Amino acid sequence: MTEFSRLTLIDPLQHALAEVGYTQMTPVQAASLPAILEGRDVVAQARTGSGKTAAFALGLLSTLDATAVRLQGLVLCPTRELADQVSKEIRRLARFIPNVKVLTLCGGVPLRPHLASLEHEPHIVVGTPGRILELIEKDVLPLTGVKVLVLDEADRMLDMGFTEDLGSIVEKTPPQRQTLLFSATIPQSIREISRRLQRKPLDVTVDDDPGAVAAIEQTFFEVDADRKLEALESLLLEYRPESAVVFCNTRQDVRFVAEALAQRDFSVLALHGELDQREREEMLVRFANRSCTVLVASDVAARGLDIADLAMVINFDIASDADTHLHRIGRTGRAGRRGVALSLCSPRELGRANIIEDRLGERLKWGKLPALSASSIDATPLIAPFVTLAVDAGRKDKLRPGDVLGALTGEAGLAATAVGKIDVFPTRTYVAIARELHDKAMQRLRAGKIKGRTIRIRLIGG
Repeated sequence: MTEFSRLTLIDPLQHALAEVGYTQMTPVQAASLPAILEGRDVVAQARTGSGKTAAFALGLLSTLDATAVRLQGLVLCPTRELADQVSKEIRRLARFIPNVKVLTLCGGVPLRPHLASLEHEPHIVVGTPGRILELIEKDVLPLTGVKVLVLDEADRMLDMGFTEDLGSIVEKTPPQRQTLLFSATIPQSIREISRRLQRKPLDVTVDDDPGAVAAIEQTFFEVDADRKLEALESLLLEYRPESAVVFCNTRQDVRFVAEALAQRDFSVLALHGELDQREREEMLVRFANRSCTVLVASDVAARGLDIADLAMVINFDIASDADTHLHRIGRTGRAGRRGVALSLCSPRELGRANIIEDRLGERLKWGKLPALSASSIDATPLIAPFVTLAVDAGRKDKLRPGDVLGALTGEAGLAATAVGKIDVFPTRTYVAIARELHDKAMQRLRAGKIKGRTIRIRLIGG
């Protein structure tokens, strides 16, 4: 049984699945969903991008009583990016269930807006352990009505030092709750948590899909550590991907690589843990809407990063373990598309490459780096085709993508082809504009109105 239609889901969920094009379950969904819908506890091992979010989201929404205004589902995530991604998926699947309130509660932003949003109790909360615990301690987030508790990417939460916070949060939930634990790896520490928190859980292990890895063209390049930056530039110029994520092992290297590429006039952004939520959010929007070509990130900062049609992943450093390597490269080549993953390996990192080879069960492909001086290489830096304009109005102002598009193609006089992705958030909207036309768009929008109102417009980055 792999069709969603054969599950005992309420009509609004079946309708939502059809709307988003979900017909066949992924392996982790097929293995876990029947038990989840029966109310059983589940501990599941599955990689990023395997469909686990939809699995527990359907479980949460199946037990939900939308007429009861109380918190019934709690999802804990290691990072803000993953929490945002999970919230979006839950909202997509809940769209035909009336009046479902889903809140995302993460650190890195002022507490006051979260306190205001909790004046009316949500049905489902998705958040990071630190902020969730802070709100519990302020007695504004009661957990007595929680039916389903989800620990998403539990291994990463333990790696980030959230063990005590998780224990404090779980103590506040009812003992008869359903507990779903999803993790990319299941080390002994996760097994211990499962034994403490779960009741006779179904154990689900989904091995990395060989077909998914096979769809990714992997090549390793041996290069001295002090020549990695030159090697990175040569690969970007040789392949010229529309979009690429470059993974580094440390925050310092993320900054170093991004600054070096920016000096070479690449459209590049650095995603690291010191950014506040607004900066991180805007950075991911710009990368997804093609206002940035290269995103340099650490593993922690990029956890939960889900970019459609990501052309390439480049490992500036070899990952510390094989699982992390597979998570990195799994961000390209999704939804049946082919992807490209390139890895720069210094002599000191050859041992890590050998471990990855053992995990894959096949010999790694090693390539020869292109020379920057080669006449065949187009030395023009990778410049993003769009820039992003921020509109200081959003869903709370009843602003819709069509309103922005209408203003740009109407009074502003732009062709529809000059307007890219439009992302509407509660209090602001981001719109991608063809780079060569952004001055015209800003001038016209500032001189005119959107939905009959004068709204502040600003350029994000450049």
